[in-house]
Amino acid sequence: MALTEDNRPVRKVFTTRAGGVSASPYDSFNLGDHVGDDPAHVAANRTRLAQAIGLAPQHLVWMEQIHSNNVTVVDGPQAGPVEATDALVTTRRGLALAVLVADCVPVLLSDHHNGVVAAAHAGRMGARNGIVARTVAKMVELGAEPARIHVLMGPAAAGRHYEVPKEMADDVEAKLPGSRTKTTTGTWGVDVRAGLIRQLLGLGVTALDSDPRCTIEDESFFSYRREGTTGRQAGLVWLP
Repeated sequence: MALTEDNRPVRKVFTTRAGGVSASPYDSFNLGDHVGDDPAHVAANRTRLAQAIGLAPQHLVWMEQIHSNNVTVVDGPQAGPVEATDALVTTRRGLALAVLVADCVPVLLSDHHNGVVAAAHAGRMGARNGIVARTVAKMVELGAEPARIHVLMGPAAAGRHYEVPKEMADDVEAKLPGSRTKTTTGTWGVDVRAGLIRQLLGLGVTALDSDPRCTIEDESFFSYRREGTTGRQAGLVWLP
């Protein structure tokens, strides 16, 4: 994961489950401190991550994610995870905003022209309730312009494997159009990334990239749906 020095105006990174010290079922690069893993192992993995991206561990900001649509602005290092929020926004350089996932969509947003970045945790409920739209709105409050925002969505549960009851698929579709789909077995499913892409385009955000890998089928990632008790990978964004 080592990064070379260059003139990139913003950095976006996603981790996998490889390269850490955690034991099974959290093997090995678990970054979640709320899943039952040894706290010393999580701390070691987070330190290893900070070293790999060239930042001090205290300059990584974590969240107490609760599947809400709460967005929080941070302007410096935090003593612990930011409480009860599912998105972080900052204009502070050298401050990496982190989102933890194991099937939910990690969404990294940046407007480097205006110096605003954000990280959002877009699970089914958060996405349904507008976490990404609210994150974009908060970025705009801080000076970002939708036409200048770039969004990178990381590996997540793909709609072809994210089976839900029809009533749930219909409910999410009503709030996040474009998300209802069918799985490979013909049952109803939810494609959160597809719904978010449509939503973002409607907000005037057109610079969109999405990693197509599915955490449920790709064993190089943690997946709650596949494994139940498991670790968490992370997405991070920062202005160098």
